[in-house]
Amino acid sequence: QVHVVESGGGLVQPGGSLRLSCAASGSGFIVNDMGWFRQAPSNPRELVGMITGAGVMTYGESVKGRSALSRDSSRNTISVQIDNVKPEDTAVYRCFVDSNRGRAWGQGTQVTVSS
Repeated sequence: QVHVVESGGGLVQPGGSLRLSCAASGSGFIVNDMGWFRQAPSNPRELVGMITGAGVMTYGESVKGRSALSRDSSRNTISVQIDNVKPEDTAVYRCFVDSNRGRAWGQGTQVTVSS
């Protein structure tokens, strides 16, 4: 079983930055892709960004140009920083990890952008 834990989030002021981190743990698994989705109430789930096992990065349209992903494959961690946050960035952010065990999800972390 792959266990995924997120950290970061909380209340962020408009125009500020947020940084979320995610770590996968367990035994007997080999990680391929890692990334983040988010979902706001009444909105569909949308991709924030992901990094494949080959290191290819993909960013969601809503955060492209103001976000940065980083990954440490030796520690099975991934982080995302979003700058110049807006109220529409308010959502529950969930990390996912694709491995030879399938896809595992974190429980999610709430991000609220408000003054």
